[in-house]
Amino acid sequence: MSQIREIDVSVIKEEVARLCISANLYLPKDLENCIFCAKAKEESPVGKGVFDDLIDNIKAAKDEKIAICQDCGMAVIFMDIGQDVHFVGGSLRDAVNEGVAKGYTEGKLRCSVVSDPLERVNTGNNTPAVLHTRIVDGDKVHITVAPKGFGSENMSSLKMFTPSATHDDIIDFVVESIAKAGSNPCPPIVVGVGIGGDFEKCAYLAKKALCRSISKRNEKPLYAELEEKMLDKINLLGIGPQGFGGTVTALAVNIEQAPTHIAGLPVSVNVGCHVTRHADAVI
Repeated sequence: MSQIREIDVSVIKEEVARLCISANLYLPKDLENCIFCAKAKEESPVGKGVFDDLIDNIKAAKDEKIAICQDCGMAVIFMDIGQDVHFVGGSLRDAVNEGVAKGYTEGKLRCSVVSDPLERVNTGNNTPAVLHTRIVDGDKVHITVAPKGFGSENMSSLKMFTPSATHDDIIDFVVESIAKAGSNPCPPIVVGVGIGGDFEKCAYLAKKALCRSISKRNEKPLYAELEEKMLDKINLLGIGPQGFGGTVTALAVNIEQAPTHIAGLPVSVNVGCHVTRHADAVI
């Protein structure tokens, strides 16, 4: 019989606060390396100059310990909770939001959340977070904090295909979504694609895809091939770094898939800007 492990929610609060700050100051190493390498691939002189600016910005954020982007985003949090974990000391959701509030205020990060979508009153501490929890095996808690700016979030799209849709139909939908987005999501971008599930699961998959290392392809060859085809076609659009034209519009396409209904084939696109931020920890 498994041993129950107790975790005080104050630990969650402090870790969420730390991850909020870390994610807003430092890019994932693989993404940072990809941006450095993409400069060499960029054929446009103007585009190369833009890459110089992006690289300078990455370095400045580290050196000055300031946010890498002025839009510090909504705090999107994925939490995998081991079924042998018992939280004590209060509410888990409250602890997560207290951690976000602490991270954003103490980290001097811009607070951009309003309490109501129509009344538009800023909450002042970037809460509440968007929290996704999942029960998994074990006695650990895996936390991923992914601040999501809305220049890129606003470029999201979803289409309810029927099962008769071809692979090319799906590729064309993703590429058309990026073509419509143009310079708005601050390219070079990372593209998260969700395929399957239902309406809301599909969107979740696309968001979750942005948290996967861009150096890792989908484990299924079929989807890995689709990722490469989408990336190639997106980079033929010529949007280029920050929309000034060029050969590097996207750094990666990540696809996540899930089982779906016999009558459906949902496909969603969630765009991450050149600072597709996320940081994680295991407790």
